[in-house]
Amino acid sequence: MNKLKLTIATTDYDHFRDFRTGAVLAEGIDHTWLTLGHHEIFSRFTFNREWDVSELSFAKFAAQVTRKDSDIIGIPVICSRLFRFGSFYVNKKSRIKTAKDLKGKSIGSPEWAHTAAVYMRGWLGDEVGIRLQDIHWYQAGANSPGRIEKVELSLPKGVKLTRVADKSLSEMLAAGEIDCALIARPPNCFLQGHPDVVRLYPDFMAIEQDYYKETKVFPIMHIIAVKRAVLDAHPWVGRNLYNAFLESKRRSLERLLDPAVSRYPLPWLPTYARKMRDLFDGDPFPYGIEENRPTLEVFLRYTYEQGIAHRHAKPEEIFQEGIMAPVVV
Repeated sequence: MNKLKLTIATTDYDHFRDFRTGAVLAEGIDHTWLTLGHHEIFSRFTFNREWDVSELSFAKFAAQVTRKDSDIIGIPVICSRLFRFGSFYVNKKSRIKTAKDLKGKSIGSPEWAHTAAVYMRGWLGDEVGIRLQDIHWYQAGANSPGRIEKVELSLPKGVKLTRVADKSLSEMLAAGEIDCALIARPPNCFLQGHPDVVRLYPDFMAIEQDYYKETKVFPIMHIIAVKRAVLDAHPWVGRNLYNAFLESKRRSLERLLDPAVSRYPLPWLPTYARKMRDLFDGDPFPYGIEENRPTLEVFLRYTYEQGIAHRHAKPEEIFQEGIMAPVVV
């Protein structure tokens, strides 16, 4: 039987590595895997659909999968997930001490459909009572000028968004031209020790652990998207891909938890990994729909409320139908 040839593009994650290198096989599939930077992957797949299976920003995925007659669908494999309370960077001169102080201020992000910002804008509304309309939002490149929105938007009425083409968020924050940057990676001004730029929540890890205990939301940043035409023609592909990704992740976590074979040369990392495993009820990086339902539901609501998703989708609607059907053995 000839195997189906598929192209796959992702960043080089350890939890994908055994699948990518062929140590784990997806039944019936012969893959060509491209390992690229995630911004390049997002742009090329969003604009040109250059491969069959792709890592994709969860916000950009939500925009595209909720289109009428969308040409992509997801499988519940998570590429990247991070809590984002450490993503608020503020200028001290703006006198922002708590999230409540952000009301009436200016906040910049690289794109409106920036997954890290989606979660925290939603949290500001849910938990702090700050509406989208209570902030003057800015869009600019993180550390260099020029960053375009990659998906269509339908901004809620009254939202003020200013796009800046000739400056970076890092420059604007350091100069006090914006009060806060809500951004996935630390801006250069923070990394270089600018005296006026600090994290709003220096003790973000403790806050994030409390947030998870209360909500069971573990923010998903990037997810796996598949061309719908591939799954329409070969419905078995989705589950076989899922199984291979799952086994690859299992092996990665096994290495991480075992001090004798851990691939990372850091002391106490396996001890920390076992602590995280216990905190997350046995799986510190779960795949699947039910395992991630609180996160999926809150994010799909946020993307709809923020004018990114075209409709308020349910988790089952963004993944291949029946992909999590139980397997009887």
